[in-house]
Amino acid sequence: MLLKSLVKPKERLVTVQENVTLEEALKVLEDSGYRCVPILDETGTIFRGNIYKMHIYRHKSRGGDMQLPVTTLLKNATKFISVQAAFFNVFFSIKDLPYIAVLDTNNKFYGILTHTRLMDMLSQSWNVNIGSYVLTVVSPGNRGDLAGIAKIITKYTNIVSVISLDAQEGELVHRIMFTLPADVDEDKLDRIVHALERKEFRVPEIEYLHNEL
Repeated sequence: MLLKSLVKPKERLVTVQENVTLEEALKVLEDSGYRCVPILDETGTIFRGNIYKMHIYRHKSRGGDMQLPVTTLLKNATKFISVQAAFFNVFFSIKDLPYIAVLDTNNKFYGILTHTRLMDMLSQSWNVNIGSYVLTVVSPGNRGDLAGIAKIITKYTNIVSVISLDAQEGELVHRIMFTLPADVDEDKLDRIVHALERKEFRVPEIEYLHNEL
């Protein structure tokens, strides 16, 4: 389920109502500095779509009527998710958007989830502040591989986090990224890697999280 803490609520957003003109919407965009903002109905509760600054500029440069309603250039009318949406659906829905509208359980506009906020949440999965190394372990994707790899690693240390990067269709391997805690030194790291490789789990990449910090 989508965490509400990731969503920027409408009370903190810049929006325009569906009855404003393109000229008025452009001023809102220019004053705010945003490249697009949500369009809501006159009650401020129903999401209509988004208005992009670039589309208004293009319209204006072609001599278009700037007194037309903002809905003339409305985009992304069907691009929204429920506040109860699964993360799996969120990833595919937000793919090429700067943000996606979020509706509450009554289909009223709740706020937006930005692409940046979602990426920040994912980056936290590496647990940079409490982690040391990230091991990329390659397995053939057999049943029990994840449990087997975890069992080997936990003979030496705890596991801070795990991310599985599933193979593309037709590939025969899976990549699993394990973040190890901060107290793992190079000696312990070497023992973990050797133990994994003895069981035919390849470790093609090791990243030290604090090289750039």
